[in-house]
Amino acid sequence: MIKLFDVPVSPYAQKVKLALLEKGLSFETQLEDLTQPSDELRRSSPRLEVPALLDGDVLLHDSSIILEYLEDAYPEPALLPRGARERARVRWIEELCDTQYEAVVWGVAELTVFQRASGEQKDAMLATASAQVARLNARLEHELSTREWLNGEKFGFGDLVAYPHVNAASSQGNKPAAGSRLEAWLRLMRQRPSVQRCKADIVSTLAQFAAVPARIARGEARRQYRDHRLDWMLRSGGLTIVEAGLSANNLHFSVEL
Repeated sequence: MIKLFDVPVSPYAQKVKLALLEKGLSFETQLEDLTQPSDELRRSSPRLEVPALLDGDVLLHDSSIILEYLEDAYPEPALLPRGARERARVRWIEELCDTQYEAVVWGVAELTVFQRASGEQKDAMLATASAQVARLNARLEHELSTREWLNGEKFGFGDLVAYPHVNAASSQGNKPAAGSRLEAWLRLMRQRPSVQRCKADIVSTLAQFAAVPARIARGEARRQYRDHRLDWMLRSGGLTIVEAGLSANNLHFSVEL
């Protein structure tokens, strides 16, 4: 039985769960609290991140590597499109979403859910984030200009890697443009049983997640400001947020091996 170490709100865990579901693979999930990771997750993911995946004696972490493994180990149904050019294109979509798009969505959560800023600073940073999401959505809109799916002629890898980020941004108020192809694509995505399962998992853990901001504020837990997230915060006017978080010891950078 495949085991997925999961935090349902994580976009990285979501895309792996979507792949498992779309491939029809049986799996169990182990829910994690990344502010208090289990000993098993510590052994499974050196960076103390989700997702991690255990398949027999195969132990993997990093969502992109896990997706590649699943495609190699369980090739049917295939999620990657045919041809080197199209496969490179959807992998680029994954890179765009996992870095630039995720950083904006995460930054908005820092400002709104975790209340890292207020007043003019918060308003200015949220306006910056909205403009950034609009540009990212426009780029994805371009990918849909001749396609129904980001993956090409049918649903696949390009769609499941983009969905968690576009959906999260939409839930924060940064929706795809009305009448756009991306809006229609998001509507189709939300109808898929795999996506509805991810949504149900998120809803079932909202109470647990709702307690985290207070723990962060009290310095009892820390949020991870790694690579592209830190880059977004510094570029978008959040230097003082980083300084305050370091002073309060409620943020951290990447975990060293």
